Amino acid sequence: MRESYDFSKSIKNPYAKRLKKQITIRIDEDTISYFKDMAEDKGIPYQSLINLYLRDCAIERRQLKTKWA
Repeated sequence: MRESYDFSKSIKNPYAKRLKKQITIRIDEDTISYFKDMAEDKGIPYQSLINLYLRDCAIERRQLKTKWA
């Protein structure tokens, strides 16, 4: 490793705005199990699968269909 580095000609990361943001969210155990099982079948981490699913919902502007008793 060098003693020092010269960052004077560096530029900001153009993708920085697209980086993920850590949040806290409460998800019931059945839902987590569902995504963990699906993620294992697909070979990707379950948190990445949940992110992909939510991103798809946002892109497609899906609306939740609720029916209250």
